[in-house]
Amino acid sequence: MKHITFYLDFVSPYAWLAFERLPETLKGLSYSVEYRPVLLGALLQVHGNPGPAGIAPKREWTYRHASWLGHSTGIGLQMPARHPFNPLPLLRQALACSTDGSINRFVAERVLRHVWLGGQDALDPARLEALAQALAPQIRPGVEPSSESVKALLRTNTEAAAARGVFGVPAFEVEGKLLWGFDSLPMLRACVSGDPWFGEPWDAAARVAQGLRT
Repeated sequence: MKHITFYLDFVSPYAWLAFERLPETLKGLSYSVEYRPVLLGALLQVHGNPGPAGIAPKREWTYRHASWLGHSTGIGLQMPARHPFNPLPLLRQALACSTDGSINRFVAERVLRHVWLGGQDALDPARLEALAQALAPQIRPGVEPSSESVKALLRTNTEAAAARGVFGVPAFEVEGKLLWGFDSLPMLRACVSGDPWFGEPWDAAARVAQGLRT
């Protein structure tokens, strides 16, 4: 059985798409998945990346592309009323359900659906309260999303992801190999299946000499 660490931030439309498509992608394989919420903005800052929302034409394209993928795949995706938004309330709400920084698929799904289906404001107070009520049975007794222990889980997850080389979400780690993006799902299946390409060809692809001065 191969173990997959799925790094996600609920602010990413591609994380939603990848989350929904993952079971179909890996159908018939033996695997386990560990869902790890991280703060995408912090990862972008580590790598000096403004992200799609920081470049106006790219922002427009990203929203059109993600919406098209939701439509064409049948997954469904409606851009929330405001985007980007501060995902911290959602990340902390999810991690209040965790003891070690990982969350189960139920929690991940509820929060992702809250953001990406219906086209509503992800941070609307009434909707956040409804989400909190839906997740209440999963929350650790006596733990508040604003508690220092929850903040520490998010900080630890994000710092560990950055140290592993994660630069965006969704990202998948399998046996020390990192794959990024919704479009890497076919690669993920091949990797979990034991495709020999993930030996020397994988390593060789990253050894290409830099052609520009840095």
